[in-house]
Amino acid sequence: MSKIILTPLLLLLIAVGVYHLYKPLPADFNYVGVVEEVAASDVHFFRDTTYVDTDGVRQSEQEIFDEIFRMIAESDQYVLVDMFLFNDLLGAATTSYRPIAQELTDALVAKKQASPSTVIQVITDPINVIYGGVASLQLDALTAAGVTVILTDLTQLRDSNALYSAPWRTFGQWWGNSPEPGYLPNPFASQGQKLGVRTYLRLLNFKANHRKLVLTDYNQNGDTGFSTLVTSANPHDGSSAHSNVAIRVDNALWSDVLKTEAAVAELSGTTLVLPSKMPEATVIDASADTLRVQLLTEEAIKQRILGEISALEAGDSLDVAMFYLAEREVIKALRLADERGATLRLLLDPNKDAFGREKGGVPNRQIAHELMSESSGNTTVRWCYTTGEQCHSKILLFSSGTTTTLIQGSANLTRRNIDGFNLETNLVIVGDRAADSFTQPQQFFNQQWNNEEGRLMSVAYSEYTDTSSLKTLQYRVMELTGLSSW
Repeated sequence: MSKIILTPLLLLLIAVGVYHLYKPLPADFNYVGVVEEVAASDVHFFRDTTYVDTDGVRQSEQEIFDEIFRMIAESDQYVLVDMFLFNDLLGAATTSYRPIAQELTDALVAKKQASPSTVIQVITDPINVIYGGVASLQLDALTAAGVTVILTDLTQLRDSNALYSAPWRTFGQWWGNSPEPGYLPNPFASQGQKLGVRTYLRLLNFKANHRKLVLTDYNQNGDTGFSTLVTSANPHDGSSAHSNVAIRVDNALWSDVLKTEAAVAELSGTTLVLPSKMPEATVIDASADTLRVQLLTEEAIKQRILGEISALEAGDSLDVAMFYLAEREVIKALRLADERGATLRLLLDPNKDAFGREKGGVPNRQIAHELMSESSGNTTVRWCYTTGEQCHSKILLFSSGTTTTLIQGSANLTRRNIDGFNLETNLVIVGDRAADSFTQPQQFFNQQWNNEEGRLMSVAYSEYTDTSSLKTLQYRVMELTGLSSW
């Protein structure tokens, strides 16, 4: 009798797991945008850097959210925000560098109050209400002010953690959830509201709308258009001291942004309100320096990165500043590029700091050991020097001759981020390496790599070398199965 019951049940779980692991995503995901030519003067780089000065004091210099607040304040009639972490939670930490979640909330509410006709929409991840287990002061304040808030329906995405998600989909999801206090510790805020069992059951699916972008319109003396900012930064108090990068592109990309964000809204059971008036195509001065820009999402990010790495030859170089590096095809491509003689510099977070808690270095230390031990002498790894914050940038700079290709955005180089599980948005920019759009991020990278101006920002590979076979096995299992938060 038990076999009669268990066999169909096991087959059902396998079928559910396989389907949701490989199911096709709707149109306009894994999106490859149109390559657009823009004036180099319409591409702008912003950075947040945290470092230790010559007196041993931690300092932070920030540009990204100040620029976002300017974009919102100066918008004409349209603001669209898609941000992964949008909350004031601190994990196990007791203080934050900056109350960035409330600052963004205040900026959006102030804009709505000053200009009630402005369409303001915020798309975000349900992690900010801890998957329905708590209320969000920030999101509730936005809703009360007339801002449209869209919580992404993560159940429509593929399951990266299929071994868990299959039984959860079959049995657990029907229990729902509510923001009532429970009895279990809150991993997102050690002093926060305790959570119920249903919240933990949703949390363990480990999936996310991980995008981080802002789109606004502008009307300056009759000059109208849209600006798109894509970043690695979150409006999250616990992340407010992280090092991050952002790029704003004017007069391009907005059509692809609207298309890919409308897809998220539709996935979540609602309709994105589009601008009432679209700008006319921008005419570029024939004498202006130009760059090529493109929007990519989800797995399309991976395919472009693999293509760029595979094209590297002797004399070419790649500089990478990355929070997480783990995806196996990317690792293989980096090893082959090293064999071909390309120069690779990898600036990685040591994966030790996580909102007041200390982590064990997985996966970056295991990847660094693999790449360094297999290198033909062309790969160098340095670690960000962190003191509680994270080295959170996700940027790749490919140089070949006089051409640079820059890829940056929300996506870490992990299976969950670039194999079509999370929602992600990145930009690709290609052009003459002398353009400010490349020299400025290159300066950002070099400053960290070389500890310039007396700023302690990175340390040698030997500082966090980890040759543990057990941790390597742990990384491989976590990356393969999705049993991890990365």
